[in-house]
Amino acid sequence: MPTHTITHVTLHSVALPYVEPLRTSFGVEADKAAVLVELTLDHNVTGWGECAVEIRPGYGAETVFTALHMLNNFLIPKLVGQPLTSPQDAAALLRSVREHHHTKSGLEAAVWDAWAKAEGKRLTDLFAEHVTPPAESRGCARVGVSIGIQPTLEATLGIIRKRLEQGYNRIKLKIAPGWDVALARAVRAEYPEIDLMLDANSAYTLADAAHLRQLDDYRLMMIEQPLGYNDIYEHAALQAQLRTPICLDESVKSVSDLHLALELDACRILNLKPPRVGGFTASLAIYEVCVREGVPLWIGGLLETGVGRAANLAFAALPGVTLPCDISATDRYFAPDIVEPPFTINADSTITVPDGSGIGVEVQPDRLEAAKAHWRSIVPYVEA
Repeated sequence: MPTHTITHVTLHSVALPYVEPLRTSFGVEADKAAVLVELTLDHNVTGWGECAVEIRPGYGAETVFTALHMLNNFLIPKLVGQPLTSPQDAAALLRSVREHHHTKSGLEAAVWDAWAKAEGKRLTDLFAEHVTPPAESRGCARVGVSIGIQPTLEATLGIIRKRLEQGYNRIKLKIAPGWDVALARAVRAEYPEIDLMLDANSAYTLADAAHLRQLDDYRLMMIEQPLGYNDIYEHAALQAQLRTPICLDESVKSVSDLHLALELDACRILNLKPPRVGGFTASLAIYEVCVREGVPLWIGGLLETGVGRAANLAFAALPGVTLPCDISATDRYFAPDIVEPPFTINADSTITVPDGSGIGVEVQPDRLEAAKAHWRSIVPYVEA
């Protein structure tokens, strides 16, 4: 069994402007911020990971600033110099630090990438080897596209048309109170057969159950996270009043959360975001529960740069991921991204896992420096 030691970690605070500002129930975002982790193993093997955090607390509590603090002062010191016999050892060493899942995930992802490169394997194949029982990667993932809240129904229909023409077969629409039932009605009238889901990002309460029940008329694949970001109990109460399956996202941060949600029938579909649960070791455990219990599973995204997108794609290619994932082509969000080659969508609404070892893409030094400079320009009062 090979043993590797982490010798050095470098952190890069970056920001990339979105091709189009994204509007959700959280607000409007013009830039994607992240902390990229550049990690070196012995024999000078370098791996990359992405802490999928934000400029300000939104989807989660973590930000670029909290990530830098936790990485520098608590997490990195637990790993550097420690002999590892498996990439999963990193998660075990970080376990004594509570929470900070997104930050831990980026650090652990860099270990997985470096480990795969040290063994000359694609990251997706390394993941497949660590599933119990071992699996075989499909080499690609079915994907869909997420569309933010638009100013009008006509604008929404136009963007859906554009995305369908680009090859996306599943459409996810962001919703909020006042932008939901009429939206679903208009889209179904125009596109009666498309795979359609709605994502609420915790914008509703249980008092809205009767209103949300109207969405049952529009043959949705699912409604994602309609209620509180940390709630399971009330989602079960809502599911009992709906025919449309509820998909949990923010509420499931661990295997224990998933077991509770399944026991209460609060979660008939799971959106698994590796950063939300603390990384790929935890994601593999959740994946195995979903396969064993027959829970429909897809991999969500946090608008990652190509570093995080590549790792998510590697995981999404596992055979137990049964629904289209939120892993769009590169040009959906960034022009250019920070890595090469870019991700492109195939005619069958899939994205192919790159052939190279590890995450299969290379960080471009000039674009990395530009992204660091952009970060400093939008947050001028901090040096990072």
